Amino acid sequence: MFLSPAIKALSPETVRQELKAHRILLIDVREPAEFAAERIHGALLFPLSTFDPEALPAADPRPIVFHCGSGKRSAMAIERCRKAGLAVDAHMEGGIGAWIRAGLPTVKLDADTGAVRDAR
Repeated sequence: MFLSPAIKALSPETVRQELKAHRILLIDVREPAEFAAERIHGALLFPLSTFDPEALPAADPRPIVFHCGSGKRSAMAIERCRKAGLAVDAHMEGGIGAWIRAGLPTVKLDADTGAVRDAR
């Protein structure tokens, strides 16, 4: 029986440290409206609804780490990458929800003014 390699679940704090040190490429697989409302600074948007593993930045040597709202869609993105033959195996455990609960900074859209601002 073939077992798929384990998915590495990184904590929000680990992702923050690695992102800050420019050692990972953080890919957000949520939808554009979710990304616009609140996002992690430095994350790139590749929505799962239109996700194409071949469109990921191949020239960047940093390992890719996916994130979504809770961790489900990012795990799905990893599986799509594996099916395409790409060696991507990490995502942020708990998604942006866990990031926010940990009190880590985000960029947020102010619904009243339309301004984008740092949150937390």
